[in-house]
Order: sequence, then C-alpha cells, then structure tokens
Amino acid sequence: MGIAMIVRPHDISANRSSSIDEYIERIRRIVDRVRKEGDIALIELTKQFDGVEPEYIKVPPEEIDKAYEVVDDEIIDALEVARQNIERFHSITCVDREIFIDFDDAMLGKRYVPLDSAGIYVPGGRASYPSTALMAGIPASIAGVRRIVACTPPDERGKVKPLTLVACDIAGIDEVYAVGGAQAIAALAYGTETVKPVDKIVGPGNIYVTAAKIFVSKDVPIDMPAGPSEVLIIADESANPKFIALDALAQLEHDPMALAVVLTTSEKLAEKVQKIADELGSDLDLKNLKIAVVSSIDEAIEISNRFAPEHLELIFDDADRYLEKIRHAGSVFVGEYSPVAAGDYASGTNHILPTAGYAKRFAGLSAETFLKHITFQKLSRDGLKRMGLAVIRLAKAEGLPFHAKSIEERLKE
Repeated sequence: MGIAMIVRPHDISANRSSSIDEYIERIRRIVDRVRKEGDIALIELTKQFDGVEPEYIKVPPEEIDKAYEVVDDEIIDALEVARQNIERFHSITCVDREIFIDFDDAMLGKRYVPLDSAGIYVPGGRASYPSTALMAGIPASIAGVRRIVACTPPDERGKVKPLTLVACDIAGIDEVYAVGGAQAIAALAYGTETVKPVDKIVGPGNIYVTAAKIFVSKDVPIDMPAGPSEVLIIADESANPKFIALDALAQLEHDPMALAVVLTTSEKLAEKVQKIADELGSDLDLKNLKIAVVSSIDEAIEISNRFAPEHLELIFDDADRYLEKIRHAGSVFVGEYSPVAAGDYASGTNHILPTAGYAKRFAGLSAETFLKHITFQKLSRDGLKRMGLAVIRLAKAEGLPFHAKSIEERLKE
C-alpha cells in the first residue's frame, strides 16, 4: 500500500491535485445529459456510477420517520451535541444583519438577506457523512434560507442511509434526494422533473463533485472548491508523534486523493511519525503522507501560507503567538488537544473548507455563505448638494448627460 515518505520541504506539493481541467472535461457530458434528460439521466447515471438503481429520487417523509427507529439513540444524542455546538458558534458569528450610518445629511446602510434556496452535497460514497448535513444545514437555517435541500448518493438498497436522513432532519433540511456525484450537482444547478434548482450549491465531495461545482459555477454560485481533503501539520520536538501520525492517517482515510503533510523542526520526530504511520496505517495507501524537516517554525509557516491548506494544525510550543502569521488556511487547530476530527464533527466551526490552495481566495462555509447584502441610502437635499457637483462632473466626463441632468434638476434653486 506504500509507506510514508520523508521528503524535502519543496516537494510537499508533488502529489497535490493540480489542474482539474481533465475532470471538468469528464463531467461536462454528465452535466449536459442531466440538463437534457432530467430524472431519467439521474437514474441511469446512478446505475452506472453507483451500481444501484435508486428506489426513489426524492426521499418520502415516511422514510425520515423510519430512520429514527433504526438509528441508535446514542448516535442521535451525538448529533444533537454537534448541532448545539455548531448552532452556538454560527449564531454568535452572524449577528449584525442591518448596518445604519447617519451622516446627518445622508443615511447609508446595508441589509443582509438570506438566499431563497440552497443545495447541499452530502458525500456518501466511501462512507456516510451525516456530519456534513449538520455543517451546511444548520448555518443555512441560521441565515434564514427558505428552502434547504440535500443530495446524497443512495446506499446498496437504493435508499439514503438512515443516519444521513436523521442528520438532515436535525439540521433543518427540507428536501433530501437520493442522487450523488456530478449528476447531483447538475440537478441542483439546472433542475429536473423532480429536483427544483437552487440559488447556491455548497458542500464537499470527491474530485468529480468538485469539478462539477466549478463547472456549473458559471450559472449558479458555489461556496468554494472543497475536496479532496487535506491537512498540514506543523510540529516541533515537544509534539506527540502518535497524535500527529493519527491525525495524518485520519485525513488519508477520507479519499485515495486525500493529502497529509507534516512539517517539523525535529528529525527524530519525523522518523517517529513515519514509523508509527507505517505501523498503524497498513490498510491505507500512504503515498500521500509527506513528512519534511524544516529549519524553523517560521519556515514552516511560510511554506504553509504558500500551500494554503484546508486544515492546519499547529502543535508546537507557544503556537498561539503564530496565529497572526497565518494568512491562508481553511481552518486552524492550535495545540495537541485540537485535532481536525474535533472540527470535523462537534467543536462548532465547520468542516466544509477550501482545498487545493483555494484557501488563498475562499473562506470556509458559515452562515454568511447563505447571505447577500443590499445597500441603501437616503439623502437629504443638503446631502445631495454636498456631492452634487462631483457627480455632475464625473457623469459628464463619462459622457452620460442624463446622469448629470438628474442631479442638476434636483438642485435647481
């Protein structure tokens, strides 16, 4: 299955997903087919890619009621704990919906309003990820989105897994569809007979889902490119090598294309992490675990900012002081008791994060993802007069005489 490799620092991106153009070309045909054939395409593509005929496209309400009967109460309790923490964090960070600024002769402001609808992709291929339903559905509910829908691949029975259905219900998701992959993204973007299109598509997925999101983003906005998953860990000699190895392995179990990088100032720690990973990760392909020795924490931070990881762990003395130096990362985990797994499930932030360097341009998902702002202004005559001459001159300079006249007429004595 391959072993963990100790590499040079500048080699850590060697196996990172580069251009996804080739995947976009592959999914183009899938998207076009869904747009033309609708539900029939969803059913046939599900047979082709998932090897199962879906029992339904839209999950009937009674299936959700049945799901509660088969999911263990302790798991439901765990989902509720996660819900409470996610809700608490995103509610606190999304409070100011209206901003008013009074300039005496002019009132300016901004109102944040929710999207009418949002579509969530909940992965369900190699494993079931009900936590994603919580991570997207709860912030969307907090934002006030009127219609929240989810797409997730059907299981071997052609149905949505009960645990996923329970999570969707707890998260406040209104509609669930048993469809995954690029075809699900196409359905959310353009609609079919059963699936109504949405105003924005969010959620993580494999490389095909990510490529599909990028492809349809010319017509429907997305949250960010999110997948395959990755972690970068910065550690010194004080770190626990087993913790680091386990966090790296946890990342790799997501997807064959997932990536784990360890940057450390200690050769001894690098060797220990490599040994432990090889011992514990014998069932995983470790070719995408890269360990590199750096000269200093500052060098590691510099590499990390260039790399812009989805998840960044800082496990070294006085790590808090370095937070202000982090410019590009999806989410940061400080200290040896802040593993990525905590953020994946229940600490309250979010696990839907930009990957493949997109953290340089995108932020992780939050309630703000589902809001848009509308600015407004109310000017008095004095307020218009104060800026009127400037507006008139600029309008004339741009060759727009009626813009200028609309001001001049109002300011006539």
